[in-house]
Amino acid sequence: MSGVGEILKAVGDFGRFQKCLVLLSVIPCLSVAFHQFCHSGWVYPSEQPPSLLTEFDLVCDRKDLNDIAQAIYMAGLLLGSMIFGPLSDRIGRRPVILISVFLQGLFGLGIAFVPHFYVYMAFRCVVGASVSGITMTLLALATEWIGVSSRPNAVLTSHCCFAIGQMILAGLSYGIRNWRLLEIAGSAPMFALFFYIWVLPESARWLVTKGRIEEAKKVLQKAAATNKCSLPPELLEQLKPEKEVRSGSFLDLFQKKHLLKVTLIMSCAWFVNSFVYYGLSLNVTNFGLDIYLTQLAFGAVEIPARFACIFTLQRFGRRKTQAVLLVLSGLVCLIITGIPEDQPVATTVLATIGKFAASASFSTSYVYAAELFPTVVRQTGVGLCSVSARVAGILAPLVRLLGQHHRAIPMAIFGSAPVLGGLLCILLPETCGTDLADDTGDGHPPAQVGAGAASAVGTWAASTGGAPWMCWGFL
Repeated sequence: MSGVGEILKAVGDFGRFQKCLVLLSVIPCLSVAFHQFCHSGWVYPSEQPPSLLTEFDLVCDRKDLNDIAQAIYMAGLLLGSMIFGPLSDRIGRRPVILISVFLQGLFGLGIAFVPHFYVYMAFRCVVGASVSGITMTLLALATEWIGVSSRPNAVLTSHCCFAIGQMILAGLSYGIRNWRLLEIAGSAPMFALFFYIWVLPESARWLVTKGRIEEAKKVLQKAAATNKCSLPPELLEQLKPEKEVRSGSFLDLFQKKHLLKVTLIMSCAWFVNSFVYYGLSLNVTNFGLDIYLTQLAFGAVEIPARFACIFTLQRFGRRKTQAVLLVLSGLVCLIITGIPEDQPVATTVLATIGKFAASASFSTSYVYAAELFPTVVRQTGVGLCSVSARVAGILAPLVRLLGQHHRAIPMAIFGSAPVLGGLLCILLPETCGTDLADDTGDGHPPAQVGAGAASAVGTWAASTGGAPWMCWGFL
């Protein structure tokens, strides 16, 4: 698949086409936070609008249903990872994104009108599945269009919008105390994204792996035109359909030795990362300070965390960044177990530091996993990693229930897991500065982008006056 890689370099690493794609990917991320966290207190002030807990009477012997409802949502995320990951490798990135956006808008809005708590949980499960479809598939689409040098910048920009969404949630939930109106405010804007049908492109790399060469040529020419580049016919002719177009399968992740190692370690990394991330996020009501201020701080800290990744990923590489951040987030949780209950400020400060490390680690894992898996099984591999993360997300609210026996037990569990996972990441190969692999036959990480790859495109660029190089990315 070296032909499509060279053409994408000529089109531009991060031109106007890719910037528009990033813009399209960040918009849905704003609404994801509305479904991740929406908890309220369980006091019954008669003069205030009903909260989720008061309306469905989730107190006393029913108080554990709130954590179970969050676990059901995480189960939806798991279900979406299992369905939409392989489906995206089979039918394409674009249709899966469109389906997921429609489901999130429809069932997210429907939650505002449910009459019973069990219907609420069922709808939340579907919304969770759609969230997985959106986040995973947008990641793959952006990764496959954007060049090596700008890839982390683009992916982490969309993650920053998730953090902004958390901050918006804190503000709206403070002003809109009726949970049904809050659901409408968070879900209705998704219907405005139906214009994606006309503007969202398909992945050229995916089209080539499926043998759909003419479609790939058209979308590459459109990208070049948007970036104000010209692709000569002889360059496009490098795209030749293979005699036997073989799709990757789930079994490839376990039958190929190098992919088995990546799959097992990355799945573990995603599990422990999700475990500590949601362990901290869902404990927002237990840190002793105002829930809205704590939620705002948790959202605000994610923005510098995501931007810090842009520097650390380029300066220290993916492997070291992933390992150090996981270990740091775990150590902070372990320290929290020793803080007295009458020190809420110290606990909240430490939890915020832990959330910083966990958020940065989560962003790193998205970039890292997308680069480790080849195109034909990228979504299947990332989907499997996401499944392990969702299992952790299901367990996280249930682990919180162990706090009934001793308040330090949940944080001790949330802290131990990422320390072990971070140490395992040392065994992974480094992908910083490498090109994407397209098939499963590679026994090693993709080759470094250097003189060989640059020479092929550089020769063509020189023969055309070097103009296409002017539209390469600047981030």
